[in-house]
Amino acid sequence: MAKRKNQSYRKHIQRMWFLFFLGILSLGLLFGGAALDWYGPMPDLQQLENPRTNLATQIISSDGVILGKYYLDDNRTPITYEELPQNLVQALIATEDERFYEHAGIDWKGTLRAFVYFGKRGGASTITQQLARQIFVGVRSRNKFKAVLQKAQEWVIAVQLEQRYTKNEILSLYLNKYDFGYQADGVRSAAKIFFDKTPMKLSIEESATLVGMLKNSSLYNPIRRPERVKERRNIVFQQMYRNKLISPEEKDSLSQLPITITYTPESHREGLATYFRAYLKEFMDEWITKNPKPDGDKHSLYRDGLRIFTTIDSRMQAMGEAAVDEHMENLQKEFFIQNTKIANPTAPFLELREGEIDTLMVRTAYRTERWRKMKLAGIEEAEILASFYKKVPMRIFSWKGERDTIMTPIDSIRYYKHFLRASLVSMEPQSGHVKTWVGGFNYKHFQYDQVKQGRRQIGSTFKPFLYATAIDQLKLSPCDSLPDALYCIEPMKHGNISAWCPKNSGDKYGKTRTLKNALANSVNTVSARIMDLVGPRPVINLARKMGITSKLPSVPSIALGTPDISLFEMVGAYSTFVNQGIYVKPVIITRIEDKNGRALYEVVPETQDVLSQEAAYVTVNLLQGVTRAGSGARLRHAGLEKTNYVYKKVITGYPYVFENQIAGKTGTTQNQSDGWFMGMVPNLATGVWVGGEDRAVHFKSIAFGQGATMALPIWGVYMKKLYENVALGISIEDFTAPENLSISIECEELNEEGTFIKSKANLDALGF
Repeated sequence: MAKRKNQSYRKHIQRMWFLFFLGILSLGLLFGGAALDWYGPMPDLQQLENPRTNLATQIISSDGVILGKYYLDDNRTPITYEELPQNLVQALIATEDERFYEHAGIDWKGTLRAFVYFGKRGGASTITQQLARQIFVGVRSRNKFKAVLQKAQEWVIAVQLEQRYTKNEILSLYLNKYDFGYQADGVRSAAKIFFDKTPMKLSIEESATLVGMLKNSSLYNPIRRPERVKERRNIVFQQMYRNKLISPEEKDSLSQLPITITYTPESHREGLATYFRAYLKEFMDEWITKNPKPDGDKHSLYRDGLRIFTTIDSRMQAMGEAAVDEHMENLQKEFFIQNTKIANPTAPFLELREGEIDTLMVRTAYRTERWRKMKLAGIEEAEILASFYKKVPMRIFSWKGERDTIMTPIDSIRYYKHFLRASLVSMEPQSGHVKTWVGGFNYKHFQYDQVKQGRRQIGSTFKPFLYATAIDQLKLSPCDSLPDALYCIEPMKHGNISAWCPKNSGDKYGKTRTLKNALANSVNTVSARIMDLVGPRPVINLARKMGITSKLPSVPSIALGTPDISLFEMVGAYSTFVNQGIYVKPVIITRIEDKNGRALYEVVPETQDVLSQEAAYVTVNLLQGVTRAGSGARLRHAGLEKTNYVYKKVITGYPYVFENQIAGKTGTTQNQSDGWFMGMVPNLATGVWVGGEDRAVHFKSIAFGQGATMALPIWGVYMKKLYENVALGISIEDFTAPENLSISIECEELNEEGTFIKSKANLDALGF
């Protein structure tokens, strides 16, 4: 009997050893098979050391703010461990992997616990294993057998990752990789999108919210399921208390806090500098085509994690956008008042008949995204056009916010034609750095960029090029006088095919005017006389040297600003006057880096001597006269009282009274279709344009339609905001005069006609 018991005992021991070695062999085969790619391809050494992750390209302002990103599916921007707040790291480890710093990729104690309790007391995946699954393994299979094989792959990869990365690097890799939803790929994007912060500025409750989302970002969605997210966040607090990272009192008080989200989507159509970012993309597409990688492959704007350092100052950009919005909302109110169906049956158009308007509507329909998509789908044009006359639900823009409505697409086109457009650009004359780029006031609904794409008639803002040419060639002084009377340039004298006899606004004329007075008041007859002295070709040559690339016909009428020129070109050209006659080609980026910080491109400024210092300074002095006693003088005082409330708010009662030196020029085109203001201080040149999408969309009266009403107030509001932030360093000093100035700029007293009294010696020498 004893012998049988001994034999049975020995067999039992043998079975135990057999099962033990079988288990060891099975684990060896399981992990060995994973390492040998039996269950699918495993990452090689190079992939482990350089895991492939799609990284968004960052657009970085001159003051270090991320303006936006370029990405397709992954809005991911990498972050280092040093950029992570400790409360986030502590919450992560306490919740996801308590023994993170103790294991080598696999937590055997946690694995055994999960096995014994069937996962009811927590899972066994370490942070390193979760990282391995995210980067290399992928979504866990629902097939239990395949899931076990995937788990083995995770274990093997986790151990290899631990051998090649430090613990801190693994933490940052994990947080960079996780998809939090809402295009928040990685913790940097999540902090921005959900809290409008950088990760380092996250509070402990915000960090706990993000860590709670790691369990399942769809299930624990703070926008759709805040109560569920709060419960999960409080579990994170419980884990932090359990690991002695917070006190019981802190846990209790933190658990009472509500979930507070500052949803800030990172969209291509929303955020700061949207029009600039759209243009920058075109620039980058061209740069990528011309600048391949060393191996011949193309850089990817959406996946390579490039960093584009721009010249835009985020603070100035925000102020520029706010100034445009503030003025345009008020101006639009008055435009709507003047363009009701009763006040104007063809609203918002003037000078057009209904038949002409219908033609314009159809032409506009051809250019819409709706038309393009239907055309690509192979739909006949007649059917496409018919669809524009069928009512559909849509969301439209208004200055009170977007609103849902039902209307035909053709009616929506007419609705949007009512809105006046605006743009603003600021540039440092000395460096060429573009600091502010406002191409419009709502990129989602008005995607046409009026800074670079838009070329509009520039009116009297072209006159300084004419005056500068005369000063440079003939040494004219701002104090020299010319007759203010009708003046004709003979046919064919300067390329004009008929006599050119420009009139002054309102057909008002005087006796004589100094050049300073004539420019300040945009006197066309004096401009005609100066054009006859110098001819159009030298004026065009000067404009070309100052960066004007738009078409400039060689005819005398360009003196009054008949050409169509972009605001971008105009600001670059005007900067030459401030920069002592040196043209600096506008710069929008300073450097492009790869994801590792290696410079791929650095900008070398392009400059050209255009005018003498003396001629440039005298032109600036002329332009100072515009803001002292001309159309820009309203910058100096509160303005005139008017009965119309909106008129008063838009034109007068300005919340600014500038006392520093300002050089500027207003511009108004035929029928008040375009309003311009170019304003300069010694270290900043800024241009503003306002007008309708079509030239037939404009104010009927000059009171509202002039540049001094439409555009100048935007400049004033913008500059006031800039001056309130002393850190920006916008100059209040006078313009620097050259040494040995030979041209007189100190004019004498005004006479009773409002013109300066001056000797006619120079006038007589010119034959007048």
